[in-house]
Amino acid sequence: MKEITVTQLKEWKDKGKSFQLVDVREPHEREIATIHGLNIPLGDVPKRVSDFTDEFEVVVYCRSGKRSATAIQHIQEETGRENLYNLKGGILAWADEIDSSIQKY
Repeated sequence: MKEITVTQLKEWKDKGKSFQLVDVREPHEREIATIHGLNIPLGDVPKRVSDFTDEFEVVVYCRSGKRSATAIQHIQEETGRENLYNLKGGILAWADEIDSSIQKY
C-alpha cells in the first residue's frame, strides 16, 4: 500500500496539485478536528467505492492511519486501483508536524 507523509501532502496542497482527499472517520470526529476532504466513514466505504475518483491520486486519512489503510485495502481488492495513498500517521501526524492548532483526540 502506498503512503504519503503529512509533509508531502502539504507540498501537494501548496503546489495546487490535483488530488482527492477523503476522510474515513465518523462525522462526530470531524467536528473535533479536520483537514477537510470528502467524508466517507469507513463503514460506508463498501457502498461508496464509486465516490473515490480514478482521475488522479486519492489521499485517504483517519485519526492515525489504521482505518484509512483498511479502506484502501477494501477498494484495492474490489477494484484493483493503484491511485490510493494512505496518510501516514493520519490527522494526529498533521497536528504534530503541520498545524498545531488542530485538536488532538
